Amino acid sequence: MGRLNELRLIARIAQMYHVEGKRQAEIAVTMHMSQATVSRMLKRAEAEGIVRTTVIPPPGTFADLETALRARYGLTEAIVIDCSEDRDGAIMARIGEAAAHFLEVTLQQDEIIGVSSWSQTILRMVDNIHPLKNGKAKSIVQILGGMGEPSVQTHATQLTARLAKLTGGEPRLLLVQGITSSREAKLVMLADPGVRGTMDLFGRLSLAIIGIGAVEPSELLARSGNVFSRQEMAMLNEAGAVGEISFRFYDKDGKPVETPLNERVIGISLEELRKADRVMALAGGESKTLAIAGALKLGIIDVFVTDKFTAARLTA
Repeated sequence: MGRLNELRLIARIAQMYHVEGKRQAEIAVTMHMSQATVSRMLKRAEAEGIVRTTVIPPPGTFADLETALRARYGLTEAIVIDCSEDRDGAIMARIGEAAAHFLEVTLQQDEIIGVSSWSQTILRMVDNIHPLKNGKAKSIVQILGGMGEPSVQTHATQLTARLAKLTGGEPRLLLVQGITSSREAKLVMLADPGVRGTMDLFGRLSLAIIGIGAVEPSELLARSGNVFSRQEMAMLNEAGAVGEISFRFYDKDGKPVETPLNERVIGISLEELRKADRVMALAGGESKTLAIAGALKLGIIDVFVTDKFTAARLTA
């Protein structure tokens, strides 16, 4: 009976603290015991299973899918958003909202943020960010060249500049083509001091925000002029490529696909991404599922924001 009496008293202390909302000091006075004893009993209440912590996910959240994604792909954080339909436009909008909120809450002082500037989903994120009263970022770095078809070439620079203004950082633009016409043309562009200055920041990123693309270019990329030819696409498919991150291709097992096309890209490499303190990927949609699965297997993504339909496919 001695242990039972002990547990009864522990349960009473726990009830006063957790149910009745009394402070430890108040309990100590009421029960004529020291505050240290109250504290020890509350710890015992947890150890004995008298007090159990239960987290009840609110409606519209998907804790089980997030847990499954973290376990399967070794992620630090997975954010799965609700969406009424499995359609690219709706998915991008909702992912952008969730990513904006996460960035606002987790952004630290003097961050150097790299941003993949040809992602429509990242554009949705920027659209949803509230201006930070006390600017936290140090630099916003464009990590993929953005020049292309004149009618859309300003997209990349505007995205980078807008994010810089919202976060208080200095925009560091990469005002060259993302895909050059030849290796020689790339070498000429890399000789520009401004280009080199921006690319030197690739190895110092505290956060990289990236999109994930299928081998077939998105509508935005197709209009930009920053695309490979049909013959080059066939080469990538033959090499087993299933997706790309800033025009760095990889296969379904998360292994980089090396082709001569890499020598024409002006942008961050997968190895440079791996060195970033945190990499946040935004992606969803049925057409990108295979590309996303391969990207997650690269082992470079820390935070992944997606929709419930894509999450279910990735964890099936």
